[in-house]
Amino acid sequence: MPKKENDHDIATSPNPADLKRQALKDLLPEAFTEGRIDVAALKRALGEESVVEGGERYRLDWVGKSEAYKVLQAPTTATLRPRRGQSVNFDTASHVFIEGENLETLKVLQKAYFGKVKLIYIDPPYNTGNDHFVYPDRFQESKEDYLKRINELDDDGSLMREGFFRKNSRESGHYHSNWLSMMLPRLYIARNLLHEQGVIFVSCDDHEVHNLRCLMDEIFGAENFVATVIWQKVYSPKNTARHFSEDHDFILVYARNADLWTPELLPRSDEMQARYGNEDNDSRGPWKASDLSARNFYSQGTYSIKCPSGRVIDGPPPGMYWRVSKKKFEELDADGRIWWGVDGNNTPAIKRFLSEVKQGKVPQTLWAYKEVGHTQKAKKELISLVEFPNSDLVFDTPKPTQLIRRMLQLATTADEPEIVMDFFAGSGTTLEAVLRQNAEDDGHRQCILVQLPEPLDKDNSEFSDIAQVARTRIRAVLDDLRQSEDLVNKLPEGEGFQAYSLAPSNFRQWRGEDIETGEELAEQVKLFTQSEKDGAEAEAVLHELLLKLGYELTTPIEFLEIAGHPVQAIDQGKVLFVLEGFTEAMIDPLIERKPEQIVTLDSVFQDSDQLKSNLSLQCRDAGIRFTCL
Repeated sequence: MPKKENDHDIATSPNPADLKRQALKDLLPEAFTEGRIDVAALKRALGEESVVEGGERYRLDWVGKSEAYKVLQAPTTATLRPRRGQSVNFDTASHVFIEGENLETLKVLQKAYFGKVKLIYIDPPYNTGNDHFVYPDRFQESKEDYLKRINELDDDGSLMREGFFRKNSRESGHYHSNWLSMMLPRLYIARNLLHEQGVIFVSCDDHEVHNLRCLMDEIFGAENFVATVIWQKVYSPKNTARHFSEDHDFILVYARNADLWTPELLPRSDEMQARYGNEDNDSRGPWKASDLSARNFYSQGTYSIKCPSGRVIDGPPPGMYWRVSKKKFEELDADGRIWWGVDGNNTPAIKRFLSEVKQGKVPQTLWAYKEVGHTQKAKKELISLVEFPNSDLVFDTPKPTQLIRRMLQLATTADEPEIVMDFFAGSGTTLEAVLRQNAEDDGHRQCILVQLPEPLDKDNSEFSDIAQVARTRIRAVLDDLRQSEDLVNKLPEGEGFQAYSLAPSNFRQWRGEDIETGEELAEQVKLFTQSEKDGAEAEAVLHELLLKLGYELTTPIEFLEIAGHPVQAIDQGKVLFVLEGFTEAMIDPLIERKPEQIVTLDSVFQDSDQLKSNLSLQCRDAGIRFTCL
């Protein structure tokens, strides 16, 4: 059950700075006075020698960094609007696709998914000089102007496309700064979303890998750096290269807490299995011979050995030492763990039994295209699912599904409904990878994709933006899996994805900062005779409340009818929503269900304070929390 909040807490997304201050206050209450941090008291509590106040020190800095933090800390009142027409099996789907600006979307998701995401993979713009992306400062634009710009919405709630994306040219005086300002708030919230045993993989190349490493050290902590993976993204060298053929990308890997995260072992390949045999029919099963000698100095590793054939080996090869002492060697031989060869005359070797080694492959930092695919394979995967009018319109740098499935194998398990997220979703490769991995290992992973409505080439008559391509691809994958007869684990009957778009809140927002006259104040008060906006749909209101009360988008909803009016129940009936009308006859049936909370809109009481008071009093007597919005 999500944490109980006061009614006013659900109006906006959490402010990360507020959360940090509260955590610090819980840990060091003596460092606060009248609700504010007392720096001198904080220094005393931590030890003055541990506080750096000025002067030279190692840190990553850039023009606009302070503004990037302000944008991070600015709460949002936005929400996600259900799009049933774009969805597949909306009511039973376990996956989510969201169209919208990803920073605002992450803020909307933060409360419901805080600390729940097991794996995040993102493939952000590489900052090649040709990228278009949203960044929080043009260095002549205030934070307020930026927030107004990215929240500019059509009447239907879709984010405006014109003026939304900015090209970050190399000629820009703040070329790297713009990219860092774009990445900082998104990575910060990504860290908040990660499970304590969660991990994030971030693709990049030489343009920003140095800055990205420093930025992620700052946000995640250098102690939580796991590895830099080298992905061989092409299968042949580029003969047109000016200096070197750039054959790889980087993937930076950070854990939420490196002490708590251990990668899963990868499946053993057929080649690895073939190295084991059983020439002597040992009852312990297949084994392979391992060298008994090594170069490392070992004081007890220089004895002579007599073979079963009678041949005496004076000692290990020159410059080498036996790996075990003479006593240990004799114990191994007595246990049948030494291989002398078929004729008993070979230099002894230690038998390593397959049953006693790790039942999997330890991950390495070099990922070859033969194992995880390359960009050309990725393009073919996309073309096989999505029909483009011209093959030249296919994206230049898609990622192969096998690359992301490698991450799924390392960071998730099949048994639990673990959450996977990609908020630079592109053509939807991550969700395809999740669907296919679930089909292979009967997994229960759930995926959330977020993609900007980034316009495509004007010559592309089939698709207006990348989000449309991604939804088309996901539908095609679902159809392919349903029709496949080769799958051991069939796609669940009701599987699909819920589609949403970033939209303004369904509730009216108080705009007190713009009020200058009594008439304007009266008009603002008049608007608040009901909390929801005119024309707000009950389903949209319900999903906004789910997120703001801390429930996931795919939370099962039970649709009830009580005294002739619709009521929605979640969390096994612990929370009831009354959003579409209310009568006196509903009070007893609602109370008899013994929920923990009843949430209503003020408008359902039709200005009857007595009716609202009756329900409130009945809830109080029954120990039920009553929330009226």
